[in-house]
Amino acid sequence: MKSWQEELFSTVADAQDEHEVFRKVEASARALGFTYCAYGLRIPLHFTSPKTIVLNNYSPTWQRRYEEEGYVSVDPTVLHGRRSQTPLVWSDQVFASVQKLWDEAQSFGLRIGWAQSTLDVRGGFGMLSLARSGEPLSKAELAAQEVKMRWLAHIAHLTLSRIFVGRQNAESHPHLTSREIEVLKWTADGKTSSEISDILVVSENTVNFHIKNAVLKLKTANKTAATVRAAVLGLLG
Repeated sequence: MKSWQEELFSTVADAQDEHEVFRKVEASARALGFTYCAYGLRIPLHFTSPKTIVLNNYSPTWQRRYEEEGYVSVDPTVLHGRRSQTPLVWSDQVFASVQKLWDEAQSFGLRIGWAQSTLDVRGGFGMLSLARSGEPLSKAELAAQEVKMRWLAHIAHLTLSRIFVGRQNAESHPHLTSREIEVLKWTADGKTSSEISDILVVSENTVNFHIKNAVLKLKTANKTAATVRAAVLGLLG
């Protein structure tokens, strides 16, 4: 018999696109007692303008209001999630500094909620929010369900980041050679071209040749940007 962790993972692991994943996350959220759920994923393919994907089953009107008002920049659940992976239970105190946001959210039925962020080694940031209109989250419910809620957040991030990063890889086609990857790894460790040439026992010109090729393939401006992009895309693993 599969454990509930295995059941949950198998539920979403074979999904082929983000909408299928979200439908399964949404079903799992309902099974945990929540009417609404949202998942936001930020991938820093460009650190000055990271790609953000948001999937939710909130009211379309609330979605528009949230975007028009730029609430993401002041949303205390998002700000908390960027700093900490400790789960956050919504409360009047949490939203005290953004009363307008809180009043509007509650008017759309988002009164009781819980949020959990996931930060990965590539710099990706994801956050699962679960919400409902009534029935406060009791200590007993959290004790019984929070491990499953946290596991759902982890699985959602793992699956959605795989889909979006894989799609980005396919679109950009950064097919690096093994030597280009090796040179970028040493660059990531802070080695200069001269030091890398000594390590690999090749000329410095050869090292610079591989760096130049990697920069072109990754469509970046220099070796630092190429190294960061390759790391974010998981090409240096």
